Amino acid sequence: MSNSSSLSEYAQTLKRNYGSLKSSSKLLPTKPDELTNSLDAAKRISKENLIKPFEGLAKRLPDGRVTAYPDPGTRGHPWTIGWGATGPEIQPGTIWTMQQCEDALDHHVEYFVRGLFKLSPKLVNAFPRRIAAVTSWAYNCGLGNYRVSTFKKRIDAGDWDGAADQCMLWNKAAGRVLPGLTRRRAAEAALMR
Repeated sequence: MSNSSSLSEYAQTLKRNYGSLKSSSKLLPTKPDELTNSLDAAKRISKENLIKPFEGLAKRLPDGRVTAYPDPGTRGHPWTIGWGATGPEIQPGTIWTMQQCEDALDHHVEYFVRGLFKLSPKLVNAFPRRIAAVTSWAYNCGLGNYRVSTFKKRIDAGDWDGAADQCMLWNKAAGRVLPGLTRRRAAEAALMR
């Protein structure tokens, strides 16, 4: 499959799974060479087209800041703020500015990219769209789950279709299939193929 047809399929999957595309704002690569040119492109695709839309930015306050909310799968811990940021310092009543949300997202994406490259050194040679998809998956599921998963084994083997199939299995929280996770996994899998 060519890079341009993969991009077109990805765009169609995004449209199907969560509505509008942001291609007019140049968030999606529009030329095949943009799919292969940088790690920065992978981070941008991951943040703007996967993490932000699927994590969402919930609990906005009237003054533009955001407050922590309970995990949708457990309806409690871990408490979350911004675009899926969690940690011991995030508790009920935690409030962040939008800049804190952006900074946390940038920090976490960098953390997950570095962790993925450490666990799967060959991933650094993948197309940015694939790095973006795996980064989004790890952002949501964690590096610990990645380390022991068949998903990782498929990626390490260069079996991107198999990785996409494995990705689709990670659509549960607290033992329940969640429609939002199913849509997210479909968008990630589309980028891997």
